[in-house]
Amino acid sequence: MRVSLLFCFALSLSSVSSAEVPNFVIINIDDLGYADIGPFGSTLNRTPNLDRMAKEGRRLTCFYAAPVCSPSRSSLMTGCYPKRVLPIPNVLFPASAVGLNPDESTVAELLKSAGYNTGCIGKWHLGDQPPFLPTRQGFDYYLGLPYSNDMGTAEDGAKSSLGESPAGSPKKPPAKVKKGPAKAASPKKAAVAETGLTGADQPPLPLLENEKVIARVRQGEQAGIVERYTAAAEKFLEANHGKPFFLYLAHTAVHFPLYPGREFQHKSTNGLYGDWVEEVDWSVGRVFDKLRELHLDGNTFVLFTSDNGGTPRSVNRPLRGFKGSTWEGGMRVPTIAWWPGKIPAGTSCDAVSGMMDVLPTLVKLAGGTLPADRKIDGGDLWPLLTDQPDAKPLHEVFYFYRGLQLEAVRSGPWKLHLAQGELYQLEKDVAESENVAGSHADVVAKLRELAADADKDLGVTGVGPGCRPLGRVPSPRPLIDRDGTVRDGFAAPSP
Repeated sequence: MRVSLLFCFALSLSSVSSAEVPNFVIINIDDLGYADIGPFGSTLNRTPNLDRMAKEGRRLTCFYAAPVCSPSRSSLMTGCYPKRVLPIPNVLFPASAVGLNPDESTVAELLKSAGYNTGCIGKWHLGDQPPFLPTRQGFDYYLGLPYSNDMGTAEDGAKSSLGESPAGSPKKPPAKVKKGPAKAASPKKAAVAETGLTGADQPPLPLLENEKVIARVRQGEQAGIVERYTAAAEKFLEANHGKPFFLYLAHTAVHFPLYPGREFQHKSTNGLYGDWVEEVDWSVGRVFDKLRELHLDGNTFVLFTSDNGGTPRSVNRPLRGFKGSTWEGGMRVPTIAWWPGKIPAGTSCDAVSGMMDVLPTLVKLAGGTLPADRKIDGGDLWPLLTDQPDAKPLHEVFYFYRGLQLEAVRSGPWKLHLAQGELYQLEKDVAESENVAGSHADVVAKLRELAADADKDLGVTGVGPGCRPLGRVPSPRPLIDRDGTVRDGFAAPSP
């Protein structure tokens, strides 16, 4: 929705003054494991820039995302549990008929209405049809992939990593990108799920600038994607340093397939995965260098995080489980908050927080107010970030959803996995290794009551009464057809 200027300029009494309105940079990595960076214990990957960020900032050691990409990003954008705003079983795919509803108030829309310039660079993954794109959800500028880098064709390298022969490669090179209307789908083709095309049915991977396809992403483009995003981020900072800005830098790295840039290939001791982690760290360093060069480092809040837990190729130690699960390793992500002079240096916080707290925090720091016509599940992180002595827990109860299914409930240190009735005391056992349900029947009963409460809102299974409608379009089409033809209206103008 487009929020009125009067609504978003309304100031809360506790907001900062206009002279103190900060800039915001959110750096979101794809599939980064909990212990894949130095500040969270990595001994495999060199991350000097993130090491410095943590020394100058505050580690959030219990920051929750979602088990997979699209739900996590919907939470970041809306300040809500993913199921409330994007009630889907898994993730979105190319040519999805559904996406984040344009009627949602995104963090970009709220900040834009409060006078911020807004930019999104990188992976979006909240819908690839026109009404769902970043430029329709509050961002002035967009450059990136509309979904994951594996959601393309095998012959273009989307199903294989650097150095591997693309599975299903054609004998002839694929056709160049052509302009014109997309071909109609074959009537013999099976019905497509409303969340889009999967597997071998996926079209070529498009690189978008605003709402134009500027490249068909093959292996070369994949290997240059971090450098391209980083250059675009630097350009955005240079162009917008004269007024408040919000930059959302959502890296494609380190999602499979693995395509580190030329300068980083085979340079780490941890294979292609380590190469790409180290390139991400380089990118973070470039962003900080630009902030310092422009004298913005004293008035910019930077948050570094990951969209979900790492995959088995990553290190999630000491957490149990990986991406796609509601074990701690699937949802607890390495997060660092940085703002010199505001956020205490070299500190950490183990309080429960997460993606849904980003919107309320940024909007309040910007001097705005939250929408009053809808439920926001997140809270203001600032007291925890600044280590205020009277800071209260943001989430007395936290619900662990995997798609539409509620799988676990946490209250204080206690976490109950509902299916098997396993209870873990996370303050003593973050690895979820010792089931103590047998000696704490009262705690198990309490957490099951909390799960029953959730059933009245978001639902334990299916779509609960508190879930809001998905955005939906009729007859969705790929942005690039299988033969390389760009969808009508998405072709970039001729040079």
